[in-house]
Amino acid sequence: MMKAPKSVDAYVKAYPKAVQTRLNAMRKTIKKAAPGAVESVSYMMIGYKLDGRPLVYLGGFKNHVGFFAMPSGKAAFKKELAKYRGAKSAIQFQHDEPLPLSLVAKIVKYRIKENRSR
Repeated sequence: MMKAPKSVDAYVKAYPKAVQTRLNAMRKTIKKAAPGAVESVSYMMIGYKLDGRPLVYLGGFKNHVGFFAMPSGKAAFKKELAKYRGAKSAIQFQHDEPLPLSLVAKIVKYRIKENRSR
């Protein structure tokens, strides 16, 4: 994806159907865990803000869905995330594995509490 998409739906539609399905499952999970979160395209990914603060980011990639829960969100669930690849704040959910949607919801709720405690 070279140009910044104009909407989140346009971002998702730029991917093959199988990736669209995975991105939409993640979107649904994040929205349910964070009612009222604002969804937008940010940093060429899908970004979520709640109460004006960044919450999490989501991105489509060739071999995985990237979930960016900030370093603190990743660290808080280090044990549960040990089997997934990633970097400082990134978690990679490979396309050939089921999405851990209940874990994603827990991480989002953790990030909400973290943001609101600041």
